[in-house]
Amino acid sequence: MKAVVITEYGGPEVLRQADVEEPHAGPGRVRIRVHAATVNPADVLLRIGDIDDVLRAGPLTPPYRPGMEVAGLIDEIGADTATDLRIGDRAMAIVIPIEESGGAYAEYVVVDADQVALAPAGSSHAEAATLPMNGLTARRALDVLNLSPGDTVAVTGAAGAVGGYVVQLAKADGLTVIADASPADEQLVAALGADHIVARGPAVGKRIRTLRPEGVTAVVDAALQGDEVLPALRDDGQIAIVRRPGERGTSPLHPGRGIAVRDVWVPDYAHRTDKLDGLRVLAEQGAIALRVAQTLPAADAGAAHRALEEGGTRGRLVLLFDAEEML
Repeated sequence: MKAVVITEYGGPEVLRQADVEEPHAGPGRVRIRVHAATVNPADVLLRIGDIDDVLRAGPLTPPYRPGMEVAGLIDEIGADTATDLRIGDRAMAIVIPIEESGGAYAEYVVVDADQVALAPAGSSHAEAATLPMNGLTARRALDVLNLSPGDTVAVTGAAGAVGGYVVQLAKADGLTVIADASPADEQLVAALGADHIVARGPAVGKRIRTLRPEGVTAVVDAALQGDEVLPALRDDGQIAIVRRPGERGTSPLHPGRGIAVRDVWVPDYAHRTDKLDGLRVLAEQGAIALRVAQTLPAADAGAAHRALEEGGTRGRLVLLFDAEEML
């Protein structure tokens, strides 16, 4: 099969198409004929070698494949696999590139059945691909905070893929949301459902505190602004830090005032079909939006990585793996 791989670490130019062995679904697993795979910051970390030690310690050998979320069609179901999925179903899945499956940048991906859910009805493959990893990250962030309806949560990076889902899921959970945004993104963040918007950047926490003099209950720091957001929090508040593969270590924050730091590690939800299917339901209800910034042929993976690193992308860049796109 065709895949987009890296044989050496480096810039976007190291991404190339290659013929690799086609996987098949064994017991407990399903195979997806990939139609779309997103491009995420974690893919860049893999490409430049920042998680080399994690890759070398795992079951894979080069070439490595990036990619953490896919959408496509179920085309194989392994023997003795307990699943309601059927051949031909439109599906989406979270993929962990450091595990046996390898990354999502391929024509076929085999994953455990509990990493897969039906795609939201009415969504395109590209739209469905934006939900599994980014949506589960946002869901995990709010779950580790365990807030109650009526609590106030602040969200940094609210215009981004993960931050945007946090805003929408928080509203679905009955929370009040204060979000950051640049002037160009204020309309977008308001449309996502934020109750209040402050300017992003240095001293964002102080601006949030101006809106809530008593301090907010919690912060989801999707933009990894760290100490800049701490002034927003009340004493004994919480801050959720979104981690990427290779970054799971103890938070460097020293917040004091009884503030608890919660690490958000999306592989903790990689096998939570119930959480992924819950996101599907919310997408079908219109409570969360599936935002595609741009679609590109898989052959243009390097250009997609370059665009991501240049910044300013709103929604996700999506690679298309239809057969004609792989030529």
